[in-house]
Amino acid sequence: MKLLVINPNISADVTALIDAEARRSAGADTELIVRTAGRGVEYIETRFEALIAAGAVAEIIAEHSGGDPEADRIDGVVVAAFGDPGMPALKELTDVPVIGITEAALCAAALQGQRFSIIAISDRITAWYRDCVEHFGLGSRLASIRSINQSLNGIGTVQQDFKETLLALSRQAVAEDGADVVILAGAPLAGLARELEGQIPVPVVDGISAGIRMTEAVVALQSGFHRQGAFAPPPVKNRRGLSENLDAALTAIQAAAGASVTANAVPAGK
Repeated sequence: MKLLVINPNISADVTALIDAEARRSAGADTELIVRTAGRGVEYIETRFEALIAAGAVAEIIAEHSGGDPEADRIDGVVVAAFGDPGMPALKELTDVPVIGITEAALCAAALQGQRFSIIAISDRITAWYRDCVEHFGLGSRLASIRSINQSLNGIGTVQQDFKETLLALSRQAVAEDGADVVILAGAPLAGLARELEGQIPVPVVDGISAGIRMTEAVVALQSGFHRQGAFAPPPVKNRRGLSENLDAALTAIQAAAGASVTANAVPAGK
């Protein structure tokens, strides 16, 4: 199995954290291609920054989805930023599962407890995260979102700089908010759940780890892709100004969906 893991922000330090946790989490037979967004911001806190990141993520997926189907063929995609920039629209671009670490983490938390809390790296980011939880229909199960309310020294050193703060916020979420599960949100916190093992009295979910394992599971289900319905490829229409890779990816997925629908059509009179 080959998974494409995309850091939607431009920080190489965060990509290194993603890469390390992804490789610790992946199965022995899983090959990982880890990529960093080619444009955008160093870390995503707002809806508009997520909008910018979505386009960058789409371009990377397109590189692995159009043209020669056997060239660097992937089996699944992990969008490795909490908030899932570009999701669920990115599911329309390719015939392999595309999983965001938010949806993976929320699913993992929901399987382990009734109410969960999210621990975030900034106050500003919490409104966007709340939107994401509501989008997945889990608003009633959100106990709280607690966040660091100090300026960050650097996005790649959040864990080291605020380890005790993050631990305290996690414990407060359990003791004061009634969280059954704690989610350490965002790629900058990748791997911290392992380091804090046993120090928080409820299950702790790491978004990157959840994203990798959930994507492996969905790929293994071999469920097929969206040929029709809400996540079917965009309809064929005139377009211009797209990159060569993105245009090729759209052409390929539209052709694949069209061919499948035609092949499975019921002959007239049957």
